[in-house]
Amino acid sequence: MENKVFKRKIFEKMLQWKTESDGKTALLIEGARRVGKSTVVEEFARSQYKSYIIIDFNRSSAETKGLFEDLTDLDMLFLNLQATYHVQLFERQSVIVFDEVQSFPLARQAIKYLVADGRYDYIETGSLISIKKNTENITIPSEEDRLQMYPMDYEEFRWALGDEVTIPLLKTFLNKRKPLANSLRTAMRDLRLYMLVGGMPQAVLAYLQTNNLQQVDKVKRKIIQLYDDDFQKIDTSGRISKLFKSIPGQLYRNVSRYVPMSVIGETGKDKLTELVKVMEDSKTVNMVYRADDPCVGMGLTQDLDRYKLFLADTGLFVTLAFWDKDYTENEIYNKLLNGKLSANLGYVYENLVAQMLVAAGNRLFYYTWKKDEKHNYEIDFLISRGAKICPIEVKSSGTKSHVSIDRFNEKFKERIACSYIITTKDYHEEEGSKNVFIPVCMTSLL
Repeated sequence: MENKVFKRKIFEKMLQWKTESDGKTALLIEGARRVGKSTVVEEFARSQYKSYIIIDFNRSSAETKGLFEDLTDLDMLFLNLQATYHVQLFERQSVIVFDEVQSFPLARQAIKYLVADGRYDYIETGSLISIKKNTENITIPSEEDRLQMYPMDYEEFRWALGDEVTIPLLKTFLNKRKPLANSLRTAMRDLRLYMLVGGMPQAVLAYLQTNNLQQVDKVKRKIIQLYDDDFQKIDTSGRISKLFKSIPGQLYRNVSRYVPMSVIGETGKDKLTELVKVMEDSKTVNMVYRADDPCVGMGLTQDLDRYKLFLADTGLFVTLAFWDKDYTENEIYNKLLNGKLSANLGYVYENLVAQMLVAAGNRLFYYTWKKDEKHNYEIDFLISRGAKICPIEVKSSGTKSHVSIDRFNEKFKERIACSYIITTKDYHEEEGSKNVFIPVCMTSLL
């Protein structure tokens, strides 16, 4: 499969790092496997430097790795690298890329001394990079800036399809607080395509090359299997894999939090925390913690024992939700694309909203409180805006009933900037309240 280079927003952030850092720090690009880290870094190196060397530590030889065991003679290190990769390095005009640096933590430790030397720039890429076993025996360099890379967001997806108009238009409608009217149907169909294909570059490329969602599904299954293999290597008991694969089922049951014991049985709290931390560090999931006190600074009151889990990519989520099939038939995909599948799709839209909000730079929380002895009110997501917060409720169908957000508005009215009900319907504002109804295609613009 051709390795197409898609336009990615992180490229501009990398340019900013290059200008502001001017060699004083290395740049670490973190993200799940297959989100496109290596591709965008190589494109950046090719376009922004006179020359570059990429060391892929998943494939590099023992001799290459051995060069980093003794840093007393950096002249010899650079000479050997140039000879090995047949690339001439130019002072302050070249970059050395440590690809998949988690596979060789000693190279990451060397960053401190390489940056201090100052001759070249350094970019690292890594997946599962902060897992304890990969860093426990090294000194983490302080001379390191970090950027998080996510699956392609909705605008990047539209760019890949040759469309640079849709998102600016949606932003104009939102800023003018106007409904999409006749454009809503097309806008929602376009969004459902993103929901099905997702933002993993290989899946997007498969769609562009084949226009066949079954072929896209096969690519996504390979990515999920790759994640599963990673989890199995870290935890041979298979518990992390079970936790990961159960995410769609947990959301489908509409429980107020993820219940790991229902998946892997009784597990000690410390061990459970470790397993969940592995998933969080893998960047394959988006974690949403319950805020005990919904106000600005929610991270200070988050409950680390109560959380929801979402897949970082909704395209993978859809495939995982239908994992019981050998492949997800085009019939299922076509019904989803046209909004005609009978299954309750609320949990899919909730995952999509989480992905879009996170990609837009939001840290997510949720909130629950007692309604009566058997029931709770629940706010799906909370985001902060300045000194205020915005509760968000996701509705995949009817919008008439939104009791939880109404009670929340009453309970915390002084803290709320605006309340959003994200739906498949058109934009409108509810008279006499702070409720604004937003079509889900506008989520990333909030």
